[in-house]
Amino acid sequence: MLVGYCRVSIADDRQTTNLQQDALLNVGIDKRNIYEDRASGSKDNRPGLKACLDYLTEGDVLVVWRLDRLGRSLTHLIDIVAGLKSRGIGFRSLNETIDTTTATGELLFHLFGALAQYERALIRERVIAGLRAAESRGRQGGRPRALDVEKIEAAKELLTGGRTVSAAARTLGIPRSTLVSTLQRESEVLQEIE
Repeated sequence: MLVGYCRVSIADDRQTTNLQQDALLNVGIDKRNIYEDRASGSKDNRPGLKACLDYLTEGDVLVVWRLDRLGRSLTHLIDIVAGLKSRGIGFRSLNETIDTTTATGELLFHLFGALAQYERALIRERVIAGLRAAESRGRQGGRPRALDVEKIEAAKELLTGGRTVSAAARTLGIPRSTLVSTLQRESEVLQEIE
C-alpha cells in the first residue's frame, strides 16, 4: 500500500500542503493515507511523521513529494529510509524520482548515503586540522576556565581555613560544582607530577 507524507515549514494559513497532496493523490494514494505536519523540518517532534511511520507495515511504500519534506538533513533522511528498509518498507520521492523498491532507486539512495558519510568525514578532518593549527599557535580549544589561578588559590585558602566547599564557592561567587571539578582536576595534575 502507498502511504503519503507531506509537510509545510510553518503553521501559517498561507502555506498549504495542497500541491504536495495533489501530487500524492495523482500517484494513487488514498487521501486517508496521507499524513501531514505543519512544522519546520529541523523539528524532531513531528506528530504527523511519527503517526505515518507507526502506521507503515511491511510491504508498504512511503511516498513524499520531495526529499526535503521528509528529512531535516541528508543524514536524517538516510536514517529514516534505513529504518524503513529494515522493516521491509519501501520509499519513493516523486520530484527526485527515487524509488527504493527498484534496483536503480536503491543504488541512487546508497550513493546519497555514501556522499553523506564522506561529508561527515571531511567535516571531522577539517575540525581536527583546525584544532591542531590552533594548538601549534599556543591556543587551547574548549571553553575558557571558569577559575583563574588566583581564584583557585583563594579557594584553597578558604578550604584550609575551615570553610566548606559550598561556603567557599559562595564567597567566590561560583557554582559549587565548578569549584569541585576544578579542585579535582588540580589534584589529578599534582598526582601526575609526583
